[in-house]
Amino acid sequence: MEVRFPPLNALRAFESTARHLSIKQAAKELHVTPAAVSQQIKTLESYLEVELFERKVRSISLTEVGEQLYPFMEEGFAKLEEGIRQLHRHRHSNELVVSVSPTFAAKWLLPRLGSFYQQYPAYRLRVDASESLVNFRQDGVDIALRYGGGNYTGVHCEVLIPEEVVPVCSPALLEGKHALRSPEDLKHHMLLRSDWQTTQAQAPCWGMWLRAAGVEHSDANSGHQFSSEALAMQAAIEGQGVALTSTALADLDVKAGRLVYPFGREHNQKVAFGYYFVCPESHLRIKKVQAFHRWITSELRC
Repeated sequence: MEVRFPPLNALRAFESTARHLSIKQAAKELHVTPAAVSQQIKTLESYLEVELFERKVRSISLTEVGEQLYPFMEEGFAKLEEGIRQLHRHRHSNELVVSVSPTFAAKWLLPRLGSFYQQYPAYRLRVDASESLVNFRQDGVDIALRYGGGNYTGVHCEVLIPEEVVPVCSPALLEGKHALRSPEDLKHHMLLRSDWQTTQAQAPCWGMWLRAAGVEHSDANSGHQFSSEALAMQAAIEGQGVALTSTALADLDVKAGRLVYPFGREHNQKVAFGYYFVCPESHLRIKKVQAFHRWITSELRC
């Protein structure tokens, strides 16, 4: 059955009035008079042959039919607004906005971005280093690279790097009186950690790693604590202790000789967290998002 749609202005007047439950506020938002809003609502009610509002002396409320219709109008206009916003921003900008945690940005993304610039010189990248939740619509973010369990609803979510955690330290700690030879030697060294490892219930932490390695430690929560994992890793580079971090974050420092895996890779522990490529499904149709996705997945295969 073919459905004939009511006038768009009438639908817009209904959506705004239902959202505010005020004709006056809807008129202000739509830059028309309250009388014009009232007329549009009457037009819609006549078209649908139903009453959408209960009109009282000083207020209005939605009827049962109005309550049923409003969620569809709200979602429809929100999608229309988002589509126009995206079209304007992506048609007229070569800027690609990527939100990423500060540690992943510093230790993994930034050292590799040179190849992205070479492959896609037409795009200008803006990296937003933040741990905050992303509102893609309001924040103007194209892509988010996030560390977590992957339980991101309502968006495209794709695992990039499954997490493996491992102790790292300066090569200097492999020598001397308390040289690191086995996990039991950790009792002689400072354990370095980040705030995130101590505040998130399921985050990989020293207590978890030591138990899995079969090591009894009097106080797995002792040692220095830093606001970010990158700072904990830098403290490890400076020889101030042993950090527990992701192999993905540590590999470049290990290859450069700034860090070592004191017990090799045999004590890597897989955990339920990882790094994820996150964006609205609609963003996957944008060429610059597709380009970044191709690039980052290619880098991960190297």
